[in-house]
Amino acid sequence: MEIAISTLRINDYNAVMALWNQCDGIGLSEADSRESIQAYLDRNPGMSFIASAGDGAALGAILAGHDGRRGYLHHLAVHPSHRRKGIGGRLVEHALAALKEAGIGKVHLFIFNTNTSGLAFWEASGWKLRTDIAIVSKTIESC
Repeated sequence: MEIAISTLRINDYNAVMALWNQCDGIGLSEADSRESIQAYLDRNPGMSFIASAGDGAALGAILAGHDGRRGYLHHLAVHPSHRRKGIGGRLVEHALAALKEAGIGKVHLFIFNTNTSGLAFWEASGWKLRTDIAIVSKTIESC
């Protein structure tokens, strides 16, 4: 089966949401609404990608963007039936290439501590788990 990697567009939203909902370790929230994803894609054009076969189903997806100094990867997912075929690695390569082209030299990602398979993937791909920092969050009212 030929798997194509292409730029993620808002028209892919339903297929990608279906994928994310099938994958453990993806933390979805109101920040993943169609409107929020559209805003993210508009702010970071050409940096997020989808892997698909001929039937249009999403086999993998990744969101990528930056703040002008650091890049960020979100929601890397590969359909459970298509894991260990290099799809995740290809999606990451595409995202990193887009970030590098934008002049971004360092990339971060967020992952749940309980996502052991995800942690193993990232560490096997050369990423380093940082234990010297913590994430502190606050929800503010939507604009």
